[in-house]
Amino acid sequence: MAHAKTSYVCLPCRASYKQPYDSTRQRICPRCAEPLIHAGSAFAVPRRRDVAAWRTLSVLLNAGVGFHKSCCGGPGYRPRTLREVRERMAYARRSGEPAARALVRYDVP
Repeated sequence: MAHAKTSYVCLPCRASYKQPYDSTRQRICPRCAEPLIHAGSAFAVPRRRDVAAWRTLSVLLNAGVGFHKSCCGGPGYRPRTLREVRERMAYARRSGEPAARALVRYDVP
């Protein structure tokens, strides 16, 4: 039986690689030799030329928000635009809520 694969992302190269998950092994980008970030198995790769989507993705991954499957399907709500990211980050600063939790909120009060 084959092992399930998950996505690893290189933000500078705007590339994603599907590899078996191993928490003890550090993945390296084959293009630039920088460390890859574990994005999760429910990650959908944006087009390489979509700069805004990669900026949004960069904020999410650097805040610790992943794209892991839950028991009910997908990873849940994730902001898709920089405007949505800015709204949630402003809410996090105002309320004191951690950025990772504010970024996955569907509605911002």
